[in-house]
Amino acid sequence: MLAGYGYRWKSKKDAHAYDIEIGDFRMRWNVAARDWINSSGSADEVGSIHTVQGYDLNYAGVIVGPEVRWDDEAGRIRIDRANYFDTKGKENSPKYGVAVTDEDLRALIVNIYVVLMTRGMRGTYMYVHDPVVREQLRGAFEGLGRNA
Repeated sequence: MLAGYGYRWKSKKDAHAYDIEIGDFRMRWNVAARDWINSSGSADEVGSIHTVQGYDLNYAGVIVGPEVRWDDEAGRIRIDRANYFDTKGKENSPKYGVAVTDEDLRALIVNIYVVLMTRGMRGTYMYVHDPVVREQLRGAFEGLGRNA
């Protein structure tokens, strides 16, 4: 199971807290920092771009979080900065002349999900938080697989 950074890392300070909660579904971010996929607890945790990059899996489950929304006016995905919790990913650095624009952040997050969605070699299952984005993706993926 993999996800983008649309969920706070609550379990970092409270080992009993759940990081990702969707209805009755509750899981924690991965504990192992190195070789998470092969760790004993990986099936009970959710990995991120950092813990899965470079791995090919038979199947992947990807959670597209609440940081990804649909912009009806623009007819495309937009990013909700308030629901994106990788602080380094959206951090400006005036000292180095780095200002992360909304478009920069959008490109970063879209790229993260592209990587996550391409980890499953035999198949990828997805849950998309925003119902409009879910339908847009369903239409885009229609015909690509048995259950698109």
